Amino acid sequence: MSRSRLTAGLVAGAVATLALSACGGSDPLSNGGGDGDTIVVGSQDYYSNEIVAEIYAQALEADGHDVDRQLRIGQREAYVPELESGDIDLFPEYTGPLLQYWEPKTPARLTDEVYAALQDATPDGLRVLDQADATDQDSYVVTREFAEKWGLTTIADLAKVTDPLTLGANSEAENRPNGPKGLQQAYGVTAKFAPIEDGGGPLTVKALKDDDIQLAIIYTADPSIKKNDLVSLEDPEGLFLASHVVPVASEDVDDEAAAVIDKVSAAMTVDALVDLNQRSVDEKLPAEKIAADWLEAQGLD
Repeated sequence: MSRSRLTAGLVAGAVATLALSACGGSDPLSNGGGDGDTIVVGSQDYYSNEIVAEIYAQALEADGHDVDRQLRIGQREAYVPELESGDIDLFPEYTGPLLQYWEPKTPARLTDEVYAALQDATPDGLRVLDQADATDQDSYVVTREFAEKWGLTTIADLAKVTDPLTLGANSEAENRPNGPKGLQQAYGVTAKFAPIEDGGGPLTVKALKDDDIQLAIIYTADPSIKKNDLVSLEDPEGLFLASHVVPVASEDVDDEAAAVIDKVSAAMTVDALVDLNQRSVDEKLPAEKIAADWLEAQGLD
């Protein structure tokens, strides 16, 4: 996956040192983690993940729990060791990428099998709580007009399209498993490829709307999907690794606290996550405000 929260290639120790020091104080995780009273909630250095973590924190506080926020820590190489050591008690994660962190050679691709494999792969002292319907993963996206013209809801439906198809994405996608070759192998659909080097950003969206391309790779939780009335096609063959929002919890998150978080996950749909992200990107609101408004609307405050 291409977003900053998933970037690999930095030395883990250096990342951890720099990222954790940025949270404030010489050892920002020294207070509360593992004490059984205060729940330390962490997040990646990514606005969408921070919003979800803030929702967890406020929901727990509304239920009477003490919370210590350690947000925008950094990347997986930095914070997973802190989870494993018990210095962080609760963290919003993503099923597929986290599974691949612990089990790099896992064959799991689809939602249920990824979640089951993640439960098995989670180290002692940690557990994954209920996964949300909300996903934040690569997907094939089309315009609403194109979807309605050809009756598209899944990637498999592209086989019904008789006009030539062109897929637009960053150039490296051309030879990746979810590029044209993978599309042909998994679904029997042929598409040309057009490199657009903005990671599913405004240039990609413009190419879609102008019909220069008919397919684009864009994250399911990207605000541009709703803003431009785009459609993410379902992926029954698991061409894209399932990546549902899932809380990872330490042993200090008791059943009562876990039940609070499970209620949050039950209410967090794909559309809900898009709306949360859109408020951050378009309205420039802080995570605290976005989280508070959402919890109130869900009756979870």
